[in-house]
Amino acid sequence: MNNSSVIDCVDFVLRKNEVITLILGGGKGTRLMPLTDRRSKPAVSFGGKYRLIDIPISNSLNSGFDQIFVLTQFNSYSLNRHISRTYALNSINNKAFVEIIAAEQTNLSVNWFEGTADAVRKVLPHIQEYRPKYVMILSGDQLYNMNLTEFMQNHIINPETEISVACNSVSEDRITGLGIVKTNSKGSIDEFIEKPTDIEQVTSCRMEDGNFLANMGIYIFNTKTLIDVLSDKSRTDFGKEILPQSLKTRKVKAYEYKGYWEDIGTIKAFYDANLMLTDEVPAFNLYDPETPLYTRARSLPPTKLNNARVQQALISEGAIINDAEIFRSLIGIRQFVDKGTKISESVVMGMDKYEYKDDSPENIPKGIGKNCEIHKTIIDKDCTIGDGVKLLNKENLEEYEDDYVYIRDGIIIVPRRKVIPPGYEI
Repeated sequence: MNNSSVIDCVDFVLRKNEVITLILGGGKGTRLMPLTDRRSKPAVSFGGKYRLIDIPISNSLNSGFDQIFVLTQFNSYSLNRHISRTYALNSINNKAFVEIIAAEQTNLSVNWFEGTADAVRKVLPHIQEYRPKYVMILSGDQLYNMNLTEFMQNHIINPETEISVACNSVSEDRITGLGIVKTNSKGSIDEFIEKPTDIEQVTSCRMEDGNFLANMGIYIFNTKTLIDVLSDKSRTDFGKEILPQSLKTRKVKAYEYKGYWEDIGTIKAFYDANLMLTDEVPAFNLYDPETPLYTRARSLPPTKLNNARVQQALISEGAIINDAEIFRSLIGIRQFVDKGTKISESVVMGMDKYEYKDDSPENIPKGIGKNCEIHKTIIDKDCTIGDGVKLLNKENLEEYEDDYVYIRDGIIIVPRRKVIPPGYEI
């Protein structure tokens, strides 16, 4: 390595101490109901043992950016508790932290966060205390494994760059839910169309391979630029207002991330992202030692399999699986599954604590009973499923709800802490 390379590396290490990461805790999450009935989107369980918020926090920490604020507002108790119990970085490094900034009333504003940009605007006084040179903004409900160091390097390599936008290539059928960008030969963004309703709006943005570059909702701002663009309080959203307006007067650069990325915005997206983890070679790798996914450390016993038949599944710590069949499914922490039950293509989130059936002299844990059939189902935490229950969606319903289950996008959902009586069928 030559001297100039050494200088560049040292310079960049110093720059990391000048970066504040903001993770947006999300809105009401109505498209993920009922999973977001009593928790925010980033607090939703994922992958058997994690929460969605663990993904952006882990990306930031793995990239060396360890001064992190999480902005919360809706149904924030569960998220706040998870963060406080999981990320106690201050005890290791007094400069590193993962802290929560909740929506608050002040002398300057009595309103809650009214959009992504408005949320950042209202916490600027807290950020400015650290005098960062750059502010990196991440979403709290996306699935990706991104080297944010490379993203930052791409931002600072051209001193004229004021805003960087991480982008991902998407097919035509996904454009209506995303912001689509057009770049020039220098990588600067020339056009930004937020959630186009018609393909004609983005024809000029189509790339040579037929796909489009979509805004991932991941940004880097020079702090001075961020303060300037947020000075107009009428602009409340980055995608709808701040970025399109900034193209007129600011140097806005695109960074194309070519790895796996999924915006967990709907029940189907959430279900598919979980099931993807059971693939032999999943698009999102939980097993890379260089980029671990952090979560709360729990002192749980090993998983116990009593004559169970398991194929293509993730079974989390502390689960007890009796004489049952599990196929292409995720089983969460402390989950009990009794004998004769068959679970396929399902997401079972587990239990927050071991509980036992009141009438059971053998201390059988609450969970999923005997001889159940469960297919294409999401079972939220702390549910009790009686013996002989069949969750199969026999009529292939797309939308449905009763006293026990919801069906959204053809997927059965059992809400948190629901008790389904023996023999129930759908």
